[in-house]
Amino acid sequence: MESNIPPARVRAVNGAPVKEHGQFVLYWMTAYRRIDWNYSLDRALEWSRELNKPLLVSEGLRAGYEWACDRFHRFVFDGMSEKCDRLNQAGVGYFPYAEPFPDAGKGLLQALAEHACVTITDDYPCFFLPRMVSAASRQVSTRLEAVDSNGLLPLRQTDKVFPTAYAFRRHLQKTLAEHLLDKPQADPFADVGIPEFTGVPSSIVNRWPDVGMHLRSDRPGYEANLPIDHAVQPTDLKGGPLAANKALADFLNNKLDRYADFRNEPQEDVTSGLSGYLHWGHISTHQIFAEIAHRNDWNLQKLGWESRGKKEGWWGMDRNAEAFLDQLVTWRELGFNMSSLQPDYNRYSSLPDWARETLERHKIDPRPRIYDLQELEQGLTYDAIWNAAQMQLVREGRIHNYLRMIWGKKILEWSPDPETALKTMIHLNNKYAIDGRDPNSYSGIFWILGRYDRPWGPERPIFGKIRYMSSERTAKKYDVKEYVKKYSP
Repeated sequence: MESNIPPARVRAVNGAPVKEHGQFVLYWMTAYRRIDWNYSLDRALEWSRELNKPLLVSEGLRAGYEWACDRFHRFVFDGMSEKCDRLNQAGVGYFPYAEPFPDAGKGLLQALAEHACVTITDDYPCFFLPRMVSAASRQVSTRLEAVDSNGLLPLRQTDKVFPTAYAFRRHLQKTLAEHLLDKPQADPFADVGIPEFTGVPSSIVNRWPDVGMHLRSDRPGYEANLPIDHAVQPTDLKGGPLAANKALADFLNNKLDRYADFRNEPQEDVTSGLSGYLHWGHISTHQIFAEIAHRNDWNLQKLGWESRGKKEGWWGMDRNAEAFLDQLVTWRELGFNMSSLQPDYNRYSSLPDWARETLERHKIDPRPRIYDLQELEQGLTYDAIWNAAQMQLVREGRIHNYLRMIWGKKILEWSPDPETALKTMIHLNNKYAIDGRDPNSYSGIFWILGRYDRPWGPERPIFGKIRYMSSERTAKKYDVKEYVKKYSP
């Protein structure tokens, strides 16, 4: 089959054949929860055209995963409700499903695949999704393909784990140019050209009810009936591709021109606000890059051709765009590189040798104060800046980018040992952050303990050679008075 998708982005997960007698092509949507700019959907449409079969998109939401809560369910439901009408208008089937209790969805994919010619899914390298796809490979009787739509650089372009952002940036500057003109379809339904989907078999719908009716009712709150954590409430941030596009427009129109100078200023808040949408697949890196490139009148000839690893000057755009692209591409995709190639990416053992050695040497150093998880979760420390950052996380599902670093450094200082500090950071971040459970958020957490960093002097108690940061220095460097006032417990 001819394909417009780069071969490095398509992976056969099992050895099962394509069943040409099947009723439809199945796209099992697990990570890229969007229609536009999605290589997985593009691949599914290619198979539908090749086989002249309808397309069914199945999007599910589990109830039994760790940290499942109203906040994350509502964010995903917002996106699901958008897809219902758009997919139906395109003649594409859509089967949204939410588990009413843990493991209620077991067998659903297998049942759908029994009627399918071929099954496409998303190749996301983090949290429980790789295990889920691996399990599916043994259950699905038809060909199962996983497609990479994570970032500008295909995951399998390299088999090397990069130890620093500098090293990865140099690699990008050598190799990314050949991939920048490849991109998913901005509007895959501009010319669908496939038979119209006629319906999911009743035997499947009767056992696993479609939640589309609840999502179309415009009455938020369906998640209240599910066995998930109701204490972590939805934030004011609406989920879904439409909201993601509004956030992108706001960033480009009102914040990007100040990004380089003010992104570390908590009270300016010129950061993009896109990380949650990127994590849940409601927006694509390719789309964001295309919008920024268009505004900079950019083309491939403007790239710098020296691969020296510098943060600015290679993209051939203005300094604000380059500063943001270093975060969006270098730092974000560095985390995907780690999580896709290093199985213990989320464990203490994955830290660099020098970091584990220095932390071990200072493991028994006296702490100024040790707080338990409950005290930290409620922001009950002596540090007003830290408390405010924690409360922003609890209330809004995010922490300002710069203060997230202070947040982690203080947890290390207040924990009985570095392993406990790591567990605390992962738990608090994954429980409350809309962008938690993501390669990029794991990068931020592990950076606190030395990943992607270098040894720093002078050697200090508790930290050893780990980079030291403090709230006192932050208060001198940046104006945080209004931030603290806004978010204090």
